[in-house]
Formats: sequence, structure tokens, C-alpha cells
Amino acid sequence: MKLSSQSFADQQKIPAECAFCVPDPASRVRLGGNRNPDLAWSDLPAGTRSLVLICHDYDVPSKPDDVNKEGRVIPADLPRVDFYHWVLVDLKPDEAPIAKGEFSDGVTPRGKKGPEGPRGTRQGLNDYTAWFAGDKDMEGQYFGYDGPCPPWNDTRVHHYVFTLYALDIPRCPVEGIFRGPDVRRAIEGHVLGKATLTGRYSLNPSVTL
Repeated sequence: MKLSSQSFADQQKIPAECAFCVPDPASRVRLGGNRNPDLAWSDLPAGTRSLVLICHDYDVPSKPDDVNKEGRVIPADLPRVDFYHWVLVDLKPDEAPIAKGEFSDGVTPRGKKGPEGPRGTRQGLNDYTAWFAGDKDMEGQYFGYDGPCPPWNDTRVHHYVFTLYALDIPRCPVEGIFRGPDVRRAIEGHVLGKATLTGRYSLNPSVTL
């Protein structure tokens, strides 16, 4: 089972057009293209009836104290937690590859609608929903894909893992509004195989990708 993209190779830099934020010399960061990358799959296990796609960043600081603060940096050895960027279920295995920008094209303040998505899919809430809580300009429910926007003062490169799961059931057993951990729990015992594709990204000009 394989997962690939023409936007970036495994362990290579995610392009700016696929990022929520990009570097800006005047303001540190500005909003990016936020287009979902194209994704193609092959060699699915026999009996695959649906696909689940999850993208998460496992390098998110566990404490927000120093995040994006002038004169401070986030040390590389700070413990890290997961941040979900895309949760997509009920993708049909025999359909065409996902096109760049098909599920997300640009930043949508206050979030995108869901859970219904293109192609009869359903999309879960990503973690920008919690991140922007209380922000009068950005607060809302963020369904579907929203790309990288790591802290601009983080000394660690962030890794974005796209994981495609092949399931033996036609519909993921989650209902209503759901999130990444909900899907991971729901598909236990139904996974025939999985494939990953990892991209790297940083907004810190002193960090080498």
C-alpha cells in the first residue's frame, strides 16, 4: 500500500501554497494558500471498502507559554503533542486521486463547513477549532484540511504525517461531529493496511528544513 503526492516527496518540505501560514519579513507570518496537497494511492489491500485519511503534526509544543512571543524561543526539547490538520472519512478506494485544492483552497476565517465533504465524504474538525477559540476574527468550527502554521519561534522542524487507512467497511463508524482521536478509536479492528507520507515545515528562518 502506497501514498504519494506530486506536491512534495516523503520527508521533504511542504510547499507554501499548501500551508496555512507562510513567512513574512515584516510581520513574521502571513496567511498562505492553504490548498490541500494532491494525494494518490496504490496497492490497496484486497477487500478494501473505504479509506480514511488523517494528517497530524506531532511536533506541537505541549505548553503555549512561549509560542510566537518576541524575544523568546521554543526549545527543541520541550515535550510535544499531536495537532490534527485533516480528518477525512468515507473516501471511496476506486475514485481518482485527490487533486490539489480540491478540499481546501485558501484560508477561511471562522472555519469551513462540515462534516459533509466533496465526493460524498465526511470531514472531522481539525485542531484550529480549539486554537482559535476566543479569537473574535477567527473563532469557529474548522472542518477538513487546514495546513501548517507552526510557531515562528520554534527551534524544531514540524512533521506533518498524512496517513491513509484501508478499511474493511464501507463507512467509518463515527456520527455527527468528530475529531481525529474519535476516528482512530472507531477504526480499530477494521484496518486492512495503511500508508504514510510525511512533509516538513517551519516558519522560523533560522531552522533548516
